[in-house]
Amino acid sequence: MTRWHVCRPRVAGLLTAVCWAAQAAPSAPVAPVAPAAPATQKAGVPATAGSVLQRIRQSGTVRIAYRESAVPFSYLVDGKPAGYSIDLCMRVVAAIRHRLAMPALPVSWVPVTPNTRVAAIADGTAHLECGTTTNTRERRERVAFTIPHFLAGTRMLVKTASTINDWTDIRGKTVALAAGATSRAAVERLRQTHAVDVNILEVGEVNDALALLDAGRVYAVVAGNVQLAGLAAAAKDPSQYAVRGAMLDIEPYAMMLPKDDAEFKTLVDRTMMASIHEREIHQLYRKWFQSPIPPRGVTLNVPMGYLLMESFRFPSDKVAD
Repeated sequence: MTRWHVCRPRVAGLLTAVCWAAQAAPSAPVAPVAPAAPATQKAGVPATAGSVLQRIRQSGTVRIAYRESAVPFSYLVDGKPAGYSIDLCMRVVAAIRHRLAMPALPVSWVPVTPNTRVAAIADGTAHLECGTTTNTRERRERVAFTIPHFLAGTRMLVKTASTINDWTDIRGKTVALAAGATSRAAVERLRQTHAVDVNILEVGEVNDALALLDAGRVYAVVAGNVQLAGLAAAAKDPSQYAVRGAMLDIEPYAMMLPKDDAEFKTLVDRTMMASIHEREIHQLYRKWFQSPIPPRGVTLNVPMGYLLMESFRFPSDKVAD
């Protein structure tokens, strides 16, 4: 999850430098849709040999990578992927169907974790990734990103009764975070920024860390603030948990797609741009962050941050590293 340091917004196109106000922030696996028989090439559909659109057309399916427990971005509800990122990705799927003149093009869902998501796009296992992936320079060496759909801040989830309120309170203690998440780098920088040494325990998914917190094996779970709010909301008793600590970084979440395919990237970028300009993305934000969400009808009550609003005024896939 590159990171924007707090009070140094790095959304391309922003005219004013301001600090982003802090935001408060399963079931059986989905069976992939069986690929349809290869479709014949449609007249008037430009695609170079080996392009993403050509591969989708030839396989008869579009493969979407998703997270199983990244509430409210991408998670399973009644065994099916749902969430803010999923809804945005489905708009891209609609654009692909229109472009290829394949209105019944099925979706094959590919579950990924923070540690496997980049490889899934880079090696062609999936054509698009819908989750909570931060656009970083390191990742751009292997994949491409479209326009960010969310700006998260690295914070920590603790027990409500805990005396841990900020990062200096975890000096010498153990925290849990997802393997492959960029929050690890933020925690490791605490030594320089706060003179705080922290022990790190990596888990497969951030929700796996909740059991460690409950068992007293770690003092905090570190991730994006809204991911933590979603993790608490999905717990049996959300009141037992609190999101604390000043934000260490601001991280732009964006869909991942294969690198070096200008045609496919243009399609995805234009779809995102249309969602922003038509204010559909604002409706989806209210649906997932300010309204009751499944499966338990919990409302996260996370208003849209100033920097995210400004980024939608000047949408761009460029981020500073």
